[in-house]
Amino acid sequence: MTADHRQPSEASPRCGGYAPLAAYGAIGDGRTVALVADDGAIDWLSWPDLDSPSVFGALLDSEAGGECTVAPTIPFQVTRRYLPGTAVLETTFFTTAGTARLVDAMSTYGPILGPSREVQRRVEGVVGRVPMRWTVRPRFGFGRRPTALGWRMGIPVATAGADALAVRAFGAGSPRIVQDHMVGSFESTPGSSAVIALSGAHQEPLVFPSRQALDLRFTQTLASWRSWLDTRTYAGSWRAAVIGSAMALKMLIYAPSGAVAAAATTSLPEEIGGGRNWDYRFCWVRDASFTMAALLRLGCAAEAQAYFWWLVQATQLTHPRLQPLYRLDGGAHVRERSVPMPGYRGSRPVRIGNAAAAQLQLDTYGELLTTAWLYAEAGGRIDRDIGHRLGEIAGLVSRIWGCPDAGIWEVRSAPAHFTQSKMMCWVALDRADRLAQRGLIPARHRGSWRAQANACRTFIETRCYSSAKGSYVRAAGEQELDASVLLGLLAGYGDPHGPQWRSTIEVIRQDLGHGPYLYRYTGEDGLAGTEGAFLSCSFWYAEALARTGRGAEAAELMDQLVTLANDVGLYAEEIDPSSGAFLGNLPQGLSHLALISAALAITEESVA
Repeated sequence: MTADHRQPSEASPRCGGYAPLAAYGAIGDGRTVALVADDGAIDWLSWPDLDSPSVFGALLDSEAGGECTVAPTIPFQVTRRYLPGTAVLETTFFTTAGTARLVDAMSTYGPILGPSREVQRRVEGVVGRVPMRWTVRPRFGFGRRPTALGWRMGIPVATAGADALAVRAFGAGSPRIVQDHMVGSFESTPGSSAVIALSGAHQEPLVFPSRQALDLRFTQTLASWRSWLDTRTYAGSWRAAVIGSAMALKMLIYAPSGAVAAAATTSLPEEIGGGRNWDYRFCWVRDASFTMAALLRLGCAAEAQAYFWWLVQATQLTHPRLQPLYRLDGGAHVRERSVPMPGYRGSRPVRIGNAAAAQLQLDTYGELLTTAWLYAEAGGRIDRDIGHRLGEIAGLVSRIWGCPDAGIWEVRSAPAHFTQSKMMCWVALDRADRLAQRGLIPARHRGSWRAQANACRTFIETRCYSSAKGSYVRAAGEQELDASVLLGLLAGYGDPHGPQWRSTIEVIRQDLGHGPYLYRYTGEDGLAGTEGAFLSCSFWYAEALARTGRGAEAAELMDQLVTLANDVGLYAEEIDPSSGAFLGNLPQGLSHLALISAALAITEESVA
């Protein structure tokens, strides 16, 4: 989270109506997330939940997707920050006529979920007289459902089937309906306070909140965020970045179930104009151990428990087989389809759902059993039924670890014997053995698990390490590289101080590195086009340096990586090394999880 000490600058220029991805801040309420550009536009909001269709989708269709904008009507410069200790976003507009602040929040009801969804956009007068204008252009169903605008009790309301959105304006001028949008204008003066509130309903009564109720919920929202963030336990060198990442992670937690979404958006491209566009509004098992470790190490016991039990219940639907991802409500059915939107800066297709749910990704088994181990180590309860199921999963890994799979990167080329997948199968069997030693899962098959773990290790060392390359390679028998093998090191595969890992770290840096950045891999993946550098890989590399005794180098790299966030501390999935532009979905949970893990590891190693 950032202090408000920056010099004002121009809002990010738009290209064809699209703001740069780094221009977005995020606000959330535990059920959904809105993205707010630095020019005052909410260009993305899934409604009513994070994985629902959008009501504001200008991020993917600048003309017909819908948006909500609050900004001066005269030229302005801006600074932004999150209000201290909160996920409430403040944008300060500087004009020749004066200064005004826009404060954006998604209302919470203290520590509990409230009955409705609500966005508050509050304008505070600071200096001078600033002419302001607000526009609300709702477009339900990714902008493809007919949206009717009308009046109820003198209040403008947008409706589409069972969905409704009311706009309440206090001190913000008289609302008007003009063609396909709602609009108002007013003047910000010193000490003035205006509120534009968006109150939504989905198959339920629509509530028209009073100014008093809005003010109370705004105060509760500030207090609940401060209560949560102030108790996070990290106090190391990168506290601001870690706490900011914890805030981003909290926004991605779907409170009704405890699931953690991979990102708040869908189909933001890995290459502008390209087709590598995916829906990340699901919970991936591959992120499980990172998520559990981050929640536990940051003192988020309640969230860790909720997440573990969500994971247990979701995976029961496909037991003992694991899907790579599940819906936020725990459902297993995830159908991928395209919707007729032009996409961010012409990047098609726009995908809803994710076909990777049907892939075999062997690393997920290691992630799940590691998550169970971490949960148990922290004192979490694993009952007899869950222990039995975990044992059955270990038995499945014993039988299938030798199969080719789609790998962590969910390639759409032919399955292969990916090294990271094999390493995580070894981790799965190792964690099962540890759980059995503690009597948490049935131990009668421990001998078989150990035998298969040894066979898996032999496969990795003889087939997945290239003496010619001096590195663990992407897949058995290949010479291509893959930064994801670093996850084997971080999960405890092999000797971190042994020659294989020392050499692998160097080779990966040489072949996949670009300044502080790392690309994911070399080689065919079944997809056209290119991509940017994957931010998580850079953080994995920093943590690998720390785990192998190179703490000073790790800290130096970490100092560079924390500067790559945008002005309010958020990360996307990727960065274009040549321009620094964000690519891919955002806020990206794995990027923030990897940052937290690296920072904690470097700090721990420095005091060991």
